[in-house]
Amino acid sequence: MVVQAPRGTPVPALPEQQRDDADFLAAMGRRVRDARERLGMARKGLSACAGISERYLAQLEAGEGNASVLLLRNVARALGLPLTDLVDGTGKPVEHRLIRRFLERLPEHRLEDVVFRLMREFGTEESTRKKRIALVGLRGAGKTTLGHALADELAVPFVELDREIEREAGIGLSEVFLLYGRTGYRRIERRCLERMIDAHPEMVMTVGGGIVSEPDAYNLLLLNFFTVWIKASPGEHMARVVAQGDLRPIAGNAEAMADLNRILDAREPLYRKADATLDTSDERPEQSLSRLRRAVRVWRA
Repeated sequence: MVVQAPRGTPVPALPEQQRDDADFLAAMGRRVRDARERLGMARKGLSACAGISERYLAQLEAGEGNASVLLLRNVARALGLPLTDLVDGTGKPVEHRLIRRFLERLPEHRLEDVVFRLMREFGTEESTRKKRIALVGLRGAGKTTLGHALADELAVPFVELDREIEREAGIGLSEVFLLYGRTGYRRIERRCLERMIDAHPEMVMTVGGGIVSEPDAYNLLLLNFFTVWIKASPGEHMARVVAQGDLRPIAGNAEAMADLNRILDAREPLYRKADATLDTSDERPEQSLSRLRRAVRVWRA
């Protein structure tokens, strides 16, 4: 004979469920604590603002939240809904929920790319981005020559971000690195980039090849400019740098070429985030300028 438990008697949770519940409460507690610390709030201050006891808040942050939270999560699971849909009373349209569910199901490694594309497509007025052009790539690809010529044709300011950094710091780029280090240099670079965006609704700008390795600055560039990756073969990069008067690569050519290839390999996925790519290998400057001009014309159409 099978004896059924009286109605209303709670069913003991399986060990797996118990572990899952504990993990959920612990994660929620960490999020509460992290959010409080980011705001610089003491636990006493948060408990007063939220109208709960400091003791309860301490338990919540320790992963010992009220069991009713777990029951509500079970209801959401049974309905096939995220927990936030049950507790969010803002009445947001169904599209908001669909977008959130789509993002929740994405693999972690795809999130950054999807969020960036949304920001790039909808975060900045496209008409504004069309008026600013940025050329990215390693030294020796032809950025300065092409940028200067294009700016003259479009009758807009030509800006070299490296020169703006030197102007703000009052010293050369190499001295900026020596004095402030990489972190300080990138901070000045970001500040100068923001200033140029505020100052010039239209311009052609060239940037240092390493900006792509700084996500905040590079994303700011991609969101506010039509970006073109100006590239060349490693051999042409090297030859053009030497032609500019930098004879350092000659002393250790094999090692310098190996370093250059490593840099290109590492940065290529980042450079490919640009709107367009222009390979200047085996071309005269006027040929590259003609192709750049066409790319800009198509973009602005």
